[in-house]
Amino acid sequence: MAGVRRKARIAALQALYELDCTEHKAENVLARILEEKKLPPEAFEFSQELVLGVLQHKSQLDAILEKFAPAFPPQQISVIDRNILRLAIFEILFSTKSPLKVAINEAVELAKIFGSDSSPRFINGVLGAIAHHRENKAGI
Repeated sequence: MAGVRRKARIAALQALYELDCTEHKAENVLARILEEKKLPPEAFEFSQELVLGVLQHKSQLDAILEKFAPAFPPQQISVIDRNILRLAIFEILFSTKSPLKVAINEAVELAKIFGSDSSPRFINGVLGAIAHHRENKAGI
């Protein structure tokens, strides 16, 4: 199941990356990427849920990013890191499908695959701070 979910996250990340860089319509990007990936139905649904959830909560996700990475406003974070963080924060705070540690580990793995050399450490640090606040019920 983990392999299928990782493929779903990769497809979601690719869709979010494209949507962040272009003015393409979400439905078209999602349909094309998910068709290209030939994901099984459960992965297709998970990927779609991630993309639509991130898009729906984007302003909240960016506000959380600003709070936990104040030296790096979302507009200044690389497109790939910004979308990995949005995806993971959505999973951590708005979705109940993945345990906290899984969401963080998957984000770090995506950063290793798609990000720069410093991406995994940066993403792990930001998500670790968010997780710490969440676990201590400090409010986000």
